[in-house]
Amino acid sequence: MNKVFLIGRLTKDPELRFTPGSGTAVTTLTLAVDKYNAATKQREADFIPVVVWGKQAESVANYMNKGSQMAVGGRIQTRSYEAKDGTKRYVTEVVANEVEFLGKSSHSGQATDNFGVHSAGYDSAPSSSFGGGHGEEDMTPVDDGDIPF
Repeated sequence: MNKVFLIGRLTKDPELRFTPGSGTAVTTLTLAVDKYNAATKQREADFIPVVVWGKQAESVANYMNKGSQMAVGGRIQTRSYEAKDGTKRYVTEVVANEVEFLGKSSHSGQATDNFGVHSAGYDSAPSSSFGGGHGEEDMTPVDDGDIPF
């Protein structure tokens, strides 16, 4: 079984592109996911590359930006390619099939709300499928001062 669920904050604005030929939307982003290091008793972060396809890719690019909190559900994918210098490169990333907007960053000028797409700044955003709920979960808000970027 290859299934992954992550909650984190975007390290930079999502990058929206369209595939040649079919014109399918694809958004790439990096999610900073908190972890606790018991040895140092410090909070740290893993930086996970994520790929979102189709209409969800367009929604992510339109409604999320650096610092925004989101949940992603999908699968881990590994692939390789040949770089311009001729070396073989390997990539491990999450291919998302479920996305939930959890909070807008304070950098966007919108109020921060860690409880779903019905918060300020999301009135026109499409509903996402992750978890089926709209913020009824018990979630601990993350202070923007805790973000490592």
